[in-house]
Amino acid sequence: MASAITWFQIPATDMERAKAFYETICGFPLLEMESPPEMQMWGFPSDWRNGEVGGALVAGEGALPSATGTAVFLNANPDLQAILDRVEGAGGTILVPKTAIGMEDAGYFAMITDTEGNTVGLHSMG
Repeated sequence: MASAITWFQIPATDMERAKAFYETICGFPLLEMESPPEMQMWGFPSDWRNGEVGGALVAGEGALPSATGTAVFLNANPDLQAILDRVEGAGGTILVPKTAIGMEDAGYFAMITDTEGNTVGLHSMG
């Protein structure tokens, strides 16, 4: 098995605000995706044909932001501090600063709250 995760969705109530937040902290544009008329979806760049895990911001019925429950960790390589440095200016909150993971060669993590109220993790090796 290449990965236990194949797709993720981050719910949003205000898509423009959420899209601006993630584009600002990640430093790349999200891609508009086809979706049912009652939904909006903007995807994180990935090449699923080569086994990369993809995901999207999703707004519409059933997309309810939450600070509890499952947490998605975004790839923040090479150093998650660069993304953390943009979180507060983009309207988010840093919950856990860059922290070493207590296993050898496991890298670092941080936890943030996005503009929609979701708790999201960041992970990098440096």
